[in-house]
Amino acid sequence: MVNINHAGIKKVFITGGAGYVGSALVPSLLAKGYEVVVYDLYIYGDVFKGIKDKKLTEIKGDIREKEKIVAAAKDCDAIIHLACISNDPSFELNPELGKSINFDAFYNVVEAARVNRAKRLIYASTSSVYGLKSEKNVVEEAMLEPLTDYSKYKADCEKVLKEEGEDIEWVTIRPATVCGYAPRLRLDLVVNILTINALVNRKIKIFGGSQLRPNINIKDMVRAYELLLAAPWEKLRHQTFNVGYQNMKVTEIAMLAKKVVEKALGKEVELEVVPTNDNRSYHINSDKILKALGFTARYTVEDAIETLTDAFRKGLLKDPLNNPMYHNIKRMHELRLK
Repeated sequence: MVNINHAGIKKVFITGGAGYVGSALVPSLLAKGYEVVVYDLYIYGDVFKGIKDKKLTEIKGDIREKEKIVAAAKDCDAIIHLACISNDPSFELNPELGKSINFDAFYNVVEAARVNRAKRLIYASTSSVYGLKSEKNVVEEAMLEPLTDYSKYKADCEKVLKEEGEDIEWVTIRPATVCGYAPRLRLDLVVNILTINALVNRKIKIFGGSQLRPNINIKDMVRAYELLLAAPWEKLRHQTFNVGYQNMKVTEIAMLAKKVVEKALGKEVELEVVPTNDNRSYHINSDKILKALGFTARYTVEDAIETLTDAFRKGLLKDPLNNPMYHNIKRMHELRLK
């Protein structure tokens, strides 16, 4: 397939490209004709071993190694920065490690873009930078009030770009929580957690339930990155975009998982609600990316639950509740990464 890219981008460098989102994004980019360089520690395995494509280059590397990442990004037209310690419990396991990867190493990524004169740097922040908000539609101009070190350093990296990235063509996205099946699967995200418990235990334990969660199907997450690569620079120029779709209460997600799984397996799924002190709610508005770039989501939370259910029924998930490869905190415990 011939890639049509208004920015002249042909070769894409992706940090953390062997992670959850990257494992779905990379094959899609290759199919569209891009050359792709994956730069990753590969702590979750060789997710691309079945791909035989000369346009794919894989480099095992740490973003904390400045000279290595700058050299690896040579001749790449764009950088998508996905690499991070990517959820709060994993971060809290080793705060110093989290800071070294999620914040300190960000300067190396920026330098790789600057030295190699990349036409575009796409930074994956998070919608959790907003913290607790009472308003129902949180827009990009809202005050950032991150509640955890993970979201704090995500916000700090955004600040670095605004203060030091004037000479770089960067754009920031704040994704909702991603859901659905991917080759490198995460089962420690809200939709995926509830679904896998319904599938394995026939029971979903809901902690609280009234908390709002913005969600985006991984297929739409891939589409959003592809759009940010292909769009003319004048439409992106140093802007920040929320990228989400369905804002749902945790209870609503659980009910949806119950419905889909019961239909697929023909067995009842029990719901249990228990109290929690975690009252974090995120409810983002994604009108800006619609107006600026015409992006609308095509895939729902229900679609995501169905892909997970289908993968489970096909036997693609190996010991999903206990396998560290699906759970970041368990894998970090196992590796003792430093």
